[in-house]
Parts: sequence; structure tokens; C-alpha cells
Amino acid sequence: MRGVFLDTLTMKLEELDTSALINSLDQWDFYETTSPETVAERIAEAEVIVTNKVVINRSLLAQAGKLKMICVCATGTNNIDLSAAQEFNIPVYNVKGYADASVPQHTLALILALASKWHNYHSDVLAGRWSQSEIFCLLDHPVIELSGKTLGIIGFGTLGQKVAKLGQALDMRVLVAESFRSAPAEGRTALKQLCAESDVISLHCPLTQETELLVDERFIRAMKPGALLVNTARGGLVDERALAEALRSGHLGGAALDVLSQEPPPVDHPLLDGAIPNLIITPHNAWISRESRQRLLNGVVENIVSWQRDSGRH
Repeated sequence: MRGVFLDTLTMKLEELDTSALINSLDQWDFYETTSPETVAERIAEAEVIVTNKVVINRSLLAQAGKLKMICVCATGTNNIDLSAAQEFNIPVYNVKGYADASVPQHTLALILALASKWHNYHSDVLAGRWSQSEIFCLLDHPVIELSGKTLGIIGFGTLGQKVAKLGQALDMRVLVAESFRSAPAEGRTALKQLCAESDVISLHCPLTQETELLVDERFIRAMKPGALLVNTARGGLVDERALAEALRSGHLGGAALDVLSQEPPPVDHPLLDGAIPNLIITPHNAWISRESRQRLLNGVVENIVSWQRDSGRH
């Protein structure tokens, strides 16, 4: 059987053990990146496709006469036309849980950075401001203690639950937002109340019709003045222009994002303005620990092996 991996650069495979992947099929074609114009040609002879972010639409599926399965090298499957895949009887597999350690760790790092301003002070030291100080320390960037503050979690799957535990370890009070898809449950907090009471809000929900642009101008106005916003979920959850304005006006005390609505972002993206205060942006790398990427790759292999076993294709 022949497989094609369309965007290996997203995984930095040279750092990982790829032996199980290579041995899972008879033949592999590996491409660091694949442009939309070359997808059809590269999948024409493939029975198995592995893609992280390369889009596989209805037209491509209709042309891929030998295709038997698609492995998404991620949890989200929004780059695949799932209805078309079902119509053509092509199963689509994703991988869950691979970043359950890495993403909460990154989320905590962002929260701590917003609270302690260590990155600002580090820049000051490198710029020589500490050396020029008249006293033994610098006090230019206000620092807050998280102990006793309220952490609001929106999206309470595995990642949200782990971030909640990290917040509790810092002696924070934790509020969990009501689910968007189920009836109100005990222990959950209405979104309006969560916004009003939380000193930090961390997003961990999927991007759906219910959550797209969830954090809009109205949501931000409902947030506690001076509150912090952290998003390691999906960029489309946030109205980025509204967030930029809330930071410029000082209504929000800070924001830290690992995701944007367009990735990579254009140079004129509304949040890539260095004049916006108290904003931290990391380049969608909450998940990229070597351990996390190895678990992800192992998950892809497990999906291929399971599909072979279940379909009798050994």
C-alpha cells in the first residue's frame, strides 16, 4: 500500500522516531509542504493520506480514485470535507489527547507571564535598564498575585480540566462556564456571571457555530475591568479587532494568544501592532513539545494499523 504525508514540516520529523510510520505501509511519499495546486497530483496514487493542515476538499476526493483513508495529523478535522469523504466512503481519522500535557503547560506559562511581566523585565535587563537603576530592583511593570484571584474556564474537556487544576494549585478560585451544547449542570457558571467575576479567562472550547467570535465586543464589555484573556484553543473564537481596542483602551489588563484567525498571519494583522499594550502572542506552539509530537505521530500509526486490521488490509 502507498501513503503520502503532505506536510511533514509541521511535525519536524527528523526529531522523532518514524520507524513505526515507515513500516506501517509498503511505500511512502513525504513532502515538507504541499501547495493547493499540487495536492491532486500528489494524492493521485495514494491509498492513505496523512495531512496536518493541507485542505482536502470534495473536488480532490473525487479525483483520488485509489484513496482508502485519510489520517489527520491533529485533533481538528476542519481541513477535510467530511461530508464528501463520507459520501465517497473514505474514513477520516484524527488523533486526540496527544497534547494533554503540553497545552496546559503553555497556558500556565502565558497566565504567569501576564501576571508577573517577567518577559518585560527580561527585556529591560537586556536593554541595560537594570544596570542603570538607582536602586536594586525595577518596578516599572505592575505585577499581580494570582493567589485569591478567580480563573474562568470556557471549555471543560481534558485541557480545561487540567488548566483548572493548575489554577487551583496557585490558590485560585475556579469557575467553569456552562456547556454550549448541553443543559445547565451543577457546578457550572453562566457565561455572563463568569465574565463579571473572573480575573483571568482561559479558552479551551472547540471552534463551532456556537463559539465562533465568542469573545466579541459585547463579551469583552462584560468582562471584569483589568481582567486577563488567554486563548490556546482556536483563533476564530476571538474578535481580534475588538480585543485590540479593549487592550488599547485599558479595559482589559492583558491578553495572551497562541492562536490567530489566520495562520500564519498577514503582516497587517490587527493584533501584530507592537503598540498594543499588554499583549503576548506565541506562534501556535502550545502543542509542539517533542513528546507531544511523538504521541501525535504514534496516534497516526495506530489509526493506520487499526484501519488495516478492521478492513482486512494487512
